[in-house]
Amino acid sequence: MSENNKSNAPPEKIKPAKKKTFLNKYGFFIALALFLIIFFMPSPEGLPREAQQAIAIFMFALTMWVSTPIPIYLTSLIAVILLCLTNTWSEDKVFGTLGYSVIWLMVSAFVLTSAMIKSNLARRFALFMVTNFGKTPKMTLFILVFINFILAFVIPSTTARATLMVPICIILLEVYRAVPGESNLGRVMMLQGVQADAVATSGIMTATASNIIAVGFINDLTGRSIGYMDWLLAAMPTAIITMILTFFIGLKIFSFKSGDDFSEGMGRLKDELKNMGKWTPIEKKTLTIFLATVLLWATSDYHKDWFGFEISVYITALIAATWSLLPRFGVLTWKEANIKWDLMLFAAGAYAAGNALEKTGGAKWLINKLVVSLGLEHMNHTLVYIIVIFISMYSHLIFTSKTVRVTILIPSFIALAKSLGMDPVGLALASAMTLTYTITLPPHSKVNAIYFSTGYFSIADQIKYAMVTCFIGATVISIALFTWFRVLGLFTG
Repeated sequence: MSENNKSNAPPEKIKPAKKKTFLNKYGFFIALALFLIIFFMPSPEGLPREAQQAIAIFMFALTMWVSTPIPIYLTSLIAVILLCLTNTWSEDKVFGTLGYSVIWLMVSAFVLTSAMIKSNLARRFALFMVTNFGKTPKMTLFILVFINFILAFVIPSTTARATLMVPICIILLEVYRAVPGESNLGRVMMLQGVQADAVATSGIMTATASNIIAVGFINDLTGRSIGYMDWLLAAMPTAIITMILTFFIGLKIFSFKSGDDFSEGMGRLKDELKNMGKWTPIEKKTLTIFLATVLLWATSDYHKDWFGFEISVYITALIAATWSLLPRFGVLTWKEANIKWDLMLFAAGAYAAGNALEKTGGAKWLINKLVVSLGLEHMNHTLVYIIVIFISMYSHLIFTSKTVRVTILIPSFIALAKSLGMDPVGLALASAMTLTYTITLPPHSKVNAIYFSTGYFSIADQIKYAMVTCFIGATVISIALFTWFRVLGLFTG
């Protein structure tokens, strides 16, 4: 590693240590007990046997995913085995989940992320934006937020974006002599980095794997076809409004002198940009692939009129991934493509468990019981929509994984909406948009841990800012559901 790279790396001394919690130690035994009790107890009235088995398997998997005594992909594999051995869902359907279109989309997204990182294109773009438009500290903060939103379109990984942005922030703060833990400029820059990463992700369907999984559930369980542009048009306005409001609130909470000068830091960043030299062939190829991909995604609704056939979001992503891997014309070798197969297996198993619960009638039975016990059937539907959106937003305080929360919550919310005669698409889509707000504590996401490891903000700082942002985000999304979603035809409740 070069000296330059060493100086840009986040400090390692503040990495949060992993401690075994009560759930880590005893989660397996709790999960096993729940499975055995539910599986072998007499079937309650109105609950088919297969549905009871599906509930037992889902509760086992749910407890294991939350407590994580073993990796989540292993839990998914165990769930697949249980579904087949107990004849809860047919073997063909269980194994068929690995062939779902969203799985192919996830594979393609990982290939595209690898291409963007290898080419250095994103880093060049970030350095260009900061050195040319970040004339004042506040303008620099705004540019850093803007870069996060742009990168979310082309890098489908929150962690990769954080890894790219944190060294740039550190250079600016080091030169300014912002002391970690003492500088408000350092606090707000790092915390807005966390929040911009999460909020931008909520606005774009392909910005993270959990969004893709959520769309898979919505399309599969409601029969509706939510595409790239549907998500973008519905979610991006709420993300921008939320980010603007919380940007100024952050400046108010962590105020600093407006006369602060970044000139020395800008000089170092300009040197770094200069040292990257001219555009390399691999950068040009990567830019061409990404521009073509975004263009096809953005115009997917018009393909049939233009070409006589439709190029779906999934096929577009697969074309882009194949292009990236093509010898001579691409930018990657297969060995350089960092595909997270553990996440693929987790998603496939989660789909199997979730769909088995839905298809056997288990989800409907559970939700009916929940509705009666909470009295939701007597509540105004408007109130139910809002309550569910806020529950979804703050659910990251309990479940740290976005993908796990999507798997647990989205099918449940769809079943709830169906049982109450509400609109399942609008409710599930609005709820899914909140699930990327994993911003309250360092362990809630890798992005939080990366930014927290710089030492510029405390846990108390993060909680204070995040709770406000989550409230604003849930409020904006709730308002959008009853207004903007109707205009788009995505909500009929």
